[in-house]
Amino acid sequence: MALQSSPSQLALVDIRQKRRFLVLHLPYWATDYLKRAEPRLKENPLALYERIKGGLRLAALDPEGLQNGLRLGQNLADARAIWPALTVLEIDRPRLETAFGDFADWHSNASPLVSVMTDISRFGDLVLDITGVAHLFGGETEMLRTLIIRLRKLGYRVSGAIAPTIGAAWAVSHFARSQVVEDDSFAALLDALPVAALRLEESQLLTLGQMGLKTIGQVRQYPRKSLHTRFSQILLRIDQAFGAIEERMTPRLPLVDHLVEQRFADPISLMDDVLRTTHDLSVKLSKTLEAEGLGGQTFHLFLYRVDHKVMTLSLNAGRVTRDPEHIADLFRHRAQRLETEYDPGFGIDMVRLAASSTDRLDAVQTGAFSIEEGTEDIARLNDRLSSRLGPLAVLRTEMVASRLPERAARLVPTQSGQTDAPIAAPPLQRPVKLLPMPEIVAIMAEVPHGLPASMVWRGESFRLVSGQGPERLGAEWWRKQERLKLVEPPKPKKPEPGEKPVPPPYIPDLLLFNPDAGTRDYYVVEDQHGSRFWVFRQGLYSKGNRPIWYLHGFFP
Repeated sequence: MALQSSPSQLALVDIRQKRRFLVLHLPYWATDYLKRAEPRLKENPLALYERIKGGLRLAALDPEGLQNGLRLGQNLADARAIWPALTVLEIDRPRLETAFGDFADWHSNASPLVSVMTDISRFGDLVLDITGVAHLFGGETEMLRTLIIRLRKLGYRVSGAIAPTIGAAWAVSHFARSQVVEDDSFAALLDALPVAALRLEESQLLTLGQMGLKTIGQVRQYPRKSLHTRFSQILLRIDQAFGAIEERMTPRLPLVDHLVEQRFADPISLMDDVLRTTHDLSVKLSKTLEAEGLGGQTFHLFLYRVDHKVMTLSLNAGRVTRDPEHIADLFRHRAQRLETEYDPGFGIDMVRLAASSTDRLDAVQTGAFSIEEGTEDIARLNDRLSSRLGPLAVLRTEMVASRLPERAARLVPTQSGQTDAPIAAPPLQRPVKLLPMPEIVAIMAEVPHGLPASMVWRGESFRLVSGQGPERLGAEWWRKQERLKLVEPPKPKKPEPGEKPVPPPYIPDLLLFNPDAGTRDYYVVEDQHGSRFWVFRQGLYSKGNRPIWYLHGFFP
């Protein structure tokens, strides 16, 4: 293959540069793919059928079938009568769409920006943004020739075109010979093509034919106001094809800012070889980023298999980095977790490493005179753990601007980034341990609003000898009502004969607690044994209202 490049050559192109698009049209993809996947089907002509309106109708054909009088949409029984030697199978569209998606990803070895065009069919048309890439093949003509030849060698019938717009490239690839269309000549070429080259619906094509409009040039000469009234989509397609309106593609693979790659004369398959190659590419990518004063936060590994499939692996770092050892370690740890899913097929002939979400990263002193305070090592450890166990398995506590204790902190992934400013600590001391759900207790006090004197919790009595409080917290009226849930404990096992039955676990009355209801008065109380509890009274004493007491946490 002619594509050999350095990292800088494949960097993204200036958006001010004129775009160039390559469209590959594979009209017989379904039958070509099945014949390649199952060699037994190569012996006879092949047709695929599907159930449409209660009947069996042809959905895909070989060229030989079209040459012998068959047509798409024809009744299957009529097709068998015309050509008894025809091999027929029911079409499996999900399989074909998935296979064509993998096939499209494989073409990212020619251009990083590849998309499937689904205007007419979910499979059969590819578009590549080749802006700034064609010179790696020796020019646009040689690039088009290289891609078409390699597909034909694989057994696919294909045509292609390169043009300044996606619509123009699609039209030429479908209705003209394969060619490179220059910016100053594509308008005249498009005008001579039939109106079907505008990717219109069948009903619209039929109406245009009844109006005597056969070519794109004739449609363009028709008054736009009249077309806009009846065919607004036609004007959109015309403007897209001629460049008046930009038509954007949606790349299948992640967009990257910088990439490096390694090709192999002999394919590799062992995971160890892939990881060694990833380490070497990490060093190259680090040098590229360092030359531009950048670092990356998201990294992508692409493994191109010889059977025209691509395996992708993407991961994130907690902060911007270009440390090659750290990048390689992240992929090594992730590979350990995905080892059972690794399938190199018949081998891997190219490995590509890319970085995205780049940002400025100034050079820092390392070694004996480093000014690190240990945060870098903690961040790297969190990255490695997240890569090995998954981003949701490594969490950190993040403070929240709330006085309600169950809302004052939350767990977030370590790679979610730091908060802009630390949240001030509550003015009073908070317990080290909070219960998953405040549990109802019985409190006795000498006077209604006095300090608690005794407490009954889970059937056990506590004599309270000292206390501090209250700290009054009001409900946060701007929040929606949210109930904390307590995980139900497992049911006790049935005792064996002769064993003493185990009492059922204590389950507090959770239905009485509502975190948004009323006012809470919190107290720090201590019993005769020195144990300190955090209790609160929900509600206030009033006529006909008796507040409820809860135990919320424990102090050391």
